[in-house]
Amino acid sequence: MHLISIPKEIIDSCIKRRGKLHVFEKINPLKTALIVIDMQNSWVKPNMSVLEIPKTRGIIKNINDIAETLRNAGGHVIWTKSTFNCEWTLQMYENYADGNIINKMMVETSEEHEGFKIYEKMDYKSQDVICKKYRPSAFIQGSSDIEKVLKEKDCDTLIISGTLTNACCESSARDAAALGYKVLFLSDGTATRTDIEHNAALINLMQLVADVRTTRDVIDLIQKM
Repeated sequence: MHLISIPKEIIDSCIKRRGKLHVFEKINPLKTALIVIDMQNSWVKPNMSVLEIPKTRGIIKNINDIAETLRNAGGHVIWTKSTFNCEWTLQMYENYADGNIINKMMVETSEEHEGFKIYEKMDYKSQDVICKKYRPSAFIQGSSDIEKVLKEKDCDTLIISGTLTNACCESSARDAAALGYKVLFLSDGTATRTDIEHNAALINLMQLVADVRTTRDVIDLIQKM
């Protein structure tokens, strides 16, 4: 798990701007969805893929705990499963990654590959929803049908978890907020490569995009109802 470190000046700035550190003092579990971003074998399983993020294995229990709590309170759990096996991947990453790495990314997240599956230790239940995702953000045009699912379930509040903190999780949180959703972002239920990247994303998000919270905080909010 990441060592979380938010500078005092950022905390003070948030409090000055809105009069308090945290945004939401209560949520309605019935209208809330836990969004689990890309906790698939390619990112979580040891030694399977070039995409592996070892710190994902430290957030499994926190995600599972919130999922169970939210289900018991009548809320919803939605899992995204990313695949990079499309032309878009070449267009997006050709200037940022070696061709061999891009090819491995595409193969190791293809729907036929073991890497596409949700990691075995994740507490996926039959009543949960899976949304295939083709872009970093789950909410951008052409990425997934997650908005349709959320509207069908009448959800207005999202809890963002999964990986990578500063990529798919952050971009999904930003787009969701821009679409009008209330967004909570798990500081200890998201993971990326380094503490530096993780904290930078939290600092960016907590100011104007999402209520950055711990697992314990969010469980308490769910159980207040």
